[in-house]
Amino acid sequence: MRVVDAFREAYGAEPAGVWHAPGRVNLIGEHTDYNDGFVLPFAVPWGVTAAVSPREDGVIRIRSLQAPGKDQVLDDPDRAEGWARYPVGVVWVMRERGLPVGGADIVMDGDVPAGAGLSSSAALEVCAALALNDLYDLGLERMELARIGQKAENDFVGMPCGIMDQAASALSQEGHALFLDCRSLGSRSIPFDLAAHGLQLLIINTGVHHELADGQYARRRRDCENAAKHLGLASLRDVTDLTAALARLSGDERARTQHVVTENHRVEAVIGLLRAGAVQEIGALLNASHLSLRDQYEVSCDELDVAVESAIKGGARGARMTGGGFGGSAIALVADDRVDRVRATVAGAYEERGWAAPEFLPAVPAPGARRLA
Repeated sequence: MRVVDAFREAYGAEPAGVWHAPGRVNLIGEHTDYNDGFVLPFAVPWGVTAAVSPREDGVIRIRSLQAPGKDQVLDDPDRAEGWARYPVGVVWVMRERGLPVGGADIVMDGDVPAGAGLSSSAALEVCAALALNDLYDLGLERMELARIGQKAENDFVGMPCGIMDQAASALSQEGHALFLDCRSLGSRSIPFDLAAHGLQLLIINTGVHHELADGQYARRRRDCENAAKHLGLASLRDVTDLTAALARLSGDERARTQHVVTENHRVEAVIGLLRAGAVQEIGALLNASHLSLRDQYEVSCDELDVAVESAIKGGARGARMTGGGFGGSAIALVADDRVDRVRATVAGAYEERGWAAPEFLPAVPAPGARRLA
């Protein structure tokens, strides 16, 4: 295992253990997690692997095989820079909570495709949280590790994300999607065996990231919070009469509310279809989700729209953008015998516009975070 070899080279000793946490793709339920809503993600085969040993002096030594020559030695977590702020933020949160977490020697290796929007940040956080939980015998449950990862990203990194990404990384099961109620944090695994139905879920990685994304993400969250406040509700999850709610709102707040409420309904509808074995029928809900994200939530972009539209033109049963938006990936539900056609149609549409070719990846539900050695 190359992360172990790198640990030996860096620190001249064997690591105390090796842990892995995956990235995620979201089947449906976008921008609903921070509105106390419903989501249906699953873990992907790519993620972050870490070799870790504890230290008695409180110092954190950390390196990434994706950032050679940029090792960081930290006597204070606040001094962490760049990618290291995600795992080091976990140390900061644990210490803030009074947990007995000392130092650590850490080497990390990741294989999440670049620019795909498959949440390598959550994988970094959950991997660090799981390793420290084991090494320092903290006894924390998986959901609590996810919450620590989320708090690290919210309060240490400064990204106001919801709980979905970290929960998917920490709790997912192989061959299943994870239904998560983001208010109660109750979850259950939903069987998601596309191969049995002659289907594939294809990730279309646009490879683009528009720089307005982070600021616009925070703005969308404020729109939702303001809409809930104007409606006198704790969150948009509590809207029971959408028509009446929309009549009391205007502009961006009205549009955001329409997306969140209908997206929650789509998550429930997809779960119903999966439980009934009607997997092929979820395509229409994926299409509706994309249109809502494009027109009501306004987080799509040309590259995502072309990926979705050309995938459907090529024969996909449904498609939508996935993740925060403004770039990253789309997903397409495709019959086995149409995969080549869909790939060719999407690639051709990109070539016509002079864009770099997209990357196509099979989305197979993978296991969640775990100790490897």
